[in-house]
Amino acid sequence: MGGGGGSRSGRPVLAVVLAAGGSTRMGRPKQLAELDGRPLLAHVLAAVDAAPADGGSGGLRSRPPVDGGPGGLRTRPPVDGGPGGLRTRPPVDRVVVALGGAADAVLERVDLGRAEPLVVEGWAAGMGHVLASTLAQAGDDWEAVVVLLGDQPLVPGGAVARVVEAWRAGAGPVVTATYGGRPGHPKLFDRRLLPDLLRLTGDTGARDLLATHPDRVHRVEVGDLGSDADVDVEADLVRVGHLLTTTNRRKP
Repeated sequence: MGGGGGSRSGRPVLAVVLAAGGSTRMGRPKQLAELDGRPLLAHVLAAVDAAPADGGSGGLRSRPPVDGGPGGLRTRPPVDGGPGGLRTRPPVDRVVVALGGAADAVLERVDLGRAEPLVVEGWAAGMGHVLASTLAQAGDDWEAVVVLLGDQPLVPGGAVARVVEAWRAGAGPVVTATYGGRPGHPKLFDRRLLPDLLRLTGDTGARDLLATHPDRVHRVEVGDLGSDADVDVEADLVRVGHLLTTTNRRKP
């Protein structure tokens, strides 16, 4: 479904990583669970930072984040597109990570990179509440928001790039990544849906919103890039660790 609204090529995109849960099923803060030598949440944040500027098709060099100025925001500059000097912006302009359970420990032990931490009051009310609260406090300097889950460490930066690329091409107002045709994260929401997102409550996130308006949703396949396997219990951590090892072995 087309999103309309003219060109989106220069419009800013916000990424929100939801990592506020209490990890009750795991029995310890899963944000801090070690995976391949670093905390689980660090993998998700690093993937957002590594999202390629070309929709995941390769050919552009990325640059590290820089200080965005007096407001303290961390943004990424355009990247050099090669010998011709073409400069292309990265898919995500700002990153906010929503924290709640074990927030102090996460802030102390996880390298957040350029992500801005936001501790959500009442985080135990559920994912919908956390997302609504985060967006209410994130400011208005964005035209689309990409939502990721902090317990899905194998979601690649290329998936973020693909959903943003589809939105910039006119898709939406919702763009969801799919894995073998199954919807997953990341999910992108056009700013036009902000009133709906701010009304979210409970633990279902935006699931009911999407189910009510399936005609609003554009699907983008990303299963060739990675996995949206999540970590809820210790066995999941072992399984994801094996998947990560297998993936690393396949890399040239």
